[in-house]
Amino acid sequence: MRLQGICTLKMLIFAAVLSLLPWMAIPTEANDGEGTAESPYLVPRTEADINIDGALDEAVWNDALTLELKYEVYPGDNTPATVRTEVLVLCGTDRVYFGFRCFDPDPLAVRAHLSDRDSSRGDDMVGVVLDTFNDQRRSYRFRSNPLGVQTDLIISEEGYNNQSWDAIWDSTGQITDWGYSVEMAIPYSSLRFQREEGGQVWGFDAIRWYPRSKEVSIGLFPRDRRNNCYLCQAIKIQGFDGASPGRNIEINPTVTAVRTDERSDFPIGDFEKAHQEAEVGITARWGITPNLTFSGTANPDFSQVEADSLQLDINQPFALYYAEKRPFFTEGAEFFETGFNAVHTRTMRDPVWGLKLAGKEGANALGAYVVNDDITNLIFPGSQGSQATSLNVSNTASIFRYGRDIWNNSNIGMLVTDREGSGYFNRVFGVDGNLRLSERQRLSFQFLGSLTSYPQHVAAQFNQPQDDFSDIALNLRYNNSTRDYFVYLDYTDVGGDFRADLGYMPRVDYRLADLGTGYTWWFPTDSYIHRFQIRGYASQMTEQNGDLIYRRLSGALIVEGPMQTLFAAWPGMKRAVYQGIDFDLKSCGFDFGIIPTGSISLSLEAGFGDAIDYSHARAGDEIYFYPNLSIKLGRSMRANLSYGFNRLNVDGGRLFLANYLDTTLIYQFNRRTFVRAIFQFSDIRRNLDLYAFDVDRHSEDFFTQLLFSYKINPRTVLFLGYSDNYFGNQDYGLTQADRTFFVKLGYAWVL
Repeated sequence: MRLQGICTLKMLIFAAVLSLLPWMAIPTEANDGEGTAESPYLVPRTEADINIDGALDEAVWNDALTLELKYEVYPGDNTPATVRTEVLVLCGTDRVYFGFRCFDPDPLAVRAHLSDRDSSRGDDMVGVVLDTFNDQRRSYRFRSNPLGVQTDLIISEEGYNNQSWDAIWDSTGQITDWGYSVEMAIPYSSLRFQREEGGQVWGFDAIRWYPRSKEVSIGLFPRDRRNNCYLCQAIKIQGFDGASPGRNIEINPTVTAVRTDERSDFPIGDFEKAHQEAEVGITARWGITPNLTFSGTANPDFSQVEADSLQLDINQPFALYYAEKRPFFTEGAEFFETGFNAVHTRTMRDPVWGLKLAGKEGANALGAYVVNDDITNLIFPGSQGSQATSLNVSNTASIFRYGRDIWNNSNIGMLVTDREGSGYFNRVFGVDGNLRLSERQRLSFQFLGSLTSYPQHVAAQFNQPQDDFSDIALNLRYNNSTRDYFVYLDYTDVGGDFRADLGYMPRVDYRLADLGTGYTWWFPTDSYIHRFQIRGYASQMTEQNGDLIYRRLSGALIVEGPMQTLFAAWPGMKRAVYQGIDFDLKSCGFDFGIIPTGSISLSLEAGFGDAIDYSHARAGDEIYFYPNLSIKLGRSMRANLSYGFNRLNVDGGRLFLANYLDTTLIYQFNRRTFVRAIFQFSDIRRNLDLYAFDVDRHSEDFFTQLLFSYKINPRTVLFLGYSDNYFGNQDYGLTQADRTFFVKLGYAWVL
């Protein structure tokens, strides 16, 4: 019996050791190298075609460069990682491969949901950061959740990022009894890199996001918190001999069909066909060099399938901002980013054809557009408000952007934009720079000049100069920041006759001095509070003639706690002058967010205090709150509900009460296919006794969009959709005004 007991004990110990082998395995740190600029890690080359199934069970992975992600870099300060993660790297003849083994003490807690690409926020996730030019200025970032749902973006060290960029690549994941694994295959044709005959050196990082009670980020190397250049600290990998994008030609033919019916005599008329067309378009992309791409499109489909987020435009003196989502414009958009938003391609409303060149050769970055647009959108900016109109006349828009890397992680550049139409032109030209003074300090500047002429009837209608007019815009910004603190000083000067009609600059005729500072206290990983931050801001804006627009003092208190809780309070006071009237304003805003489980996310933006009734230039008090709830049901179903409430009181009572509801329901069949319904409803009620002009006492809007989407990749797609609009007021209830049916078929033919 004693012998039997000893044997049983040995068997139990042996079984326990076997069960822990995945955790006890020691990764091979590298085939050769130390990960430094002087001695990069060497990435082995493989001729095999790896099956991207997420299993990492093919023998070729045994030869991969294998590294362990040892450091918790957020919220921990380079503390040992609480979970173990390995990344494996191989380079092939036409693509680079990455594999991840993500061990988890509780695999059932892994957060993973099926979703459309770029929509897996809140899930467990792994990703790679590739500085393919090894210039420590711009990086490609590819991420995948445990089911292979993709996210990709481009981020620059100056803070510009292109989250709408979509590349064609493969990823798949598997959830296992020890955690999960992910495989990625990124074609060289989806990247831009150096023109080298032999091997290349790339900056590299691998990151794992581990969301539980807090969201932890784990990386390959410790971060120097005194150095605000992330890519300067990345490890170096070497290999990719003979890497080539091949012919790097991509042809995307599209077929679109649209039919819109409208009521001929709203709200009582019958529906009649207002628009119907079926078109064949084509977009082509040619990688002239490994890092310079030429794109062209003829008769394109520039429609955006994603509906804009609902925004209330009541009591808003300036034109609202809407993000660009159309693929032709989002690719390479980071090359056109500057301090001023002088290039915002949403101004190009209905293009007929377009040409684009973007890329980087050595230290030189280049971007250029020529687009013919059937509609001319115009914003007429001012110091305290803006107006807008659309002209049914075509224009040709041209943009040229050049940048050059200098010194240590610094650059200078120039920008030229031109839009020409019948009796109209707007030209902008200028220089800019971003200079890294030290590991913590940056100085940026931009100087622009503009020359503009509007058609006579437009100038008269919107009170614009009748003859050609010109002006300048200047921005200087100093920033000193580390993980613990930041200080910035910003000065902006924009002349009253400055126009950037291809950008989004709705305010002109002002000088702004802005100062901000903040300090962050970080707490141990196991603390109840993870981060505590205080901020302070002071700013003053005047018109060019010296008249005050506002003088403001504000602060912030930010706390992060368990269940990814974030609370922020933003108290402030401001003296403002609007249409010659002084206002003393005190207000406080709040932000709150919590993710109690992997399936529920709740956020709230709210505030109250003094406000201005811009339609009558009088004082008021405002209350607003915008809650948002996101729910994931199982792996496939999700719902997002956003509600908005805004109330403004003035002397005499309530001026208006505005509500909106924005609801999105999605069922994801698999990574490629989903159906989605969007419902957007707004309701505004006004007190006519307090308005000095005619306005609807009650107005309602209701928008519906139904979409079936099938995506093999970002450009091989099938969309089937329906949308409509309903309007109502005090005289009639919600009545359908139009309805649209659309279909789009696109194919990415890669040569």
